[in-house]
Amino acid sequence: MQSLILALILLAPRQAAPPRTMDESIPPGNNYDKAEFRLWLPEGLASIRAIVVLTPGSNGDGRGEVENAGWQAFAIKNKVALVGCRFTDKPHDQGFIEEYVNVSGGSGKALETALSAFAERSKHPELATAPLLLWGMSAGGQFNYEFVAWKPERVAAFVVNKGGIYYSALLSRKARNVPGVLFIGEKDMDSRINAITGLFALNRRGGALWALANEPGAAHIVGRSLELARMFFEDVLSARGTPALRQMSERDGFVADLRTKTFQPAGTSAPGDHSTAWFPTERVARAWQAMETGKEFEP
Repeated sequence: MQSLILALILLAPRQAAPPRTMDESIPPGNNYDKAEFRLWLPEGLASIRAIVVLTPGSNGDGRGEVENAGWQAFAIKNKVALVGCRFTDKPHDQGFIEEYVNVSGGSGKALETALSAFAERSKHPELATAPLLLWGMSAGGQFNYEFVAWKPERVAAFVVNKGGIYYSALLSRKARNVPGVLFIGEKDMDSRINAITGLFALNRRGGALWALANEPGAAHIVGRSLELARMFFEDVLSARGTPALRQMSERDGFVADLRTKTFQPAGTSAPGDHSTAWFPTERVARAWQAMETGKEFEP
């Protein structure tokens, strides 16, 4: 009898494991034409801690970024999923103003719908609610900023990276408490530099846990921001925990003087009459200092 049962078990069809890579498309919405997404999961993880959302520049296709060896290594090390995004605008007469980055208009909901679909298909229900680490270049960074404005409780950390057009100025207190790094390039367009610098100054004055990072000699390129951002994401993820995100405060981190390019633990001196930058850890502060002064990152 036992032999018969064993034979039946061995002959029974086995349910295939969900694929590690899968795609989703969401129908056109109010402020976007195409919304297409690709998920990549590290092999063998019982549970996903967070999701790195990769959004490229204007109307670009970021789905292939989930195949990037650097991002995959980051995902394996930190037990996170990768989601690459493709958003496009409906035709309009000012193509340099991306309407889909105005997340509250519908594109943000499209991303959330895709994440819920991935959660069901991948057998990882935690993907529907997992914290987000928002990476993006140019319009991708604009999307990140507006997502934080829209649903700050969902975001563990975010990056703004040399983008030009934003729909929100002073964000809510909850959004200002989401750690962020805003990158500018010394040789980028003045309008982009001024927009990002202004948003940073306004929100940092309101206590935002953000840093402004200026890369010498960089124009409208990713440059060294990617390496610094990965350090930043890793340290914030460790500090905030998952799945419930711990709120961080100014005193938890390090504060840098934007003029002297020096930093110290938060709360060791009274704030000056000029802007400061906030970092979650000394490692990220040192990486920022290296970028600002044109030096190599420490190992």
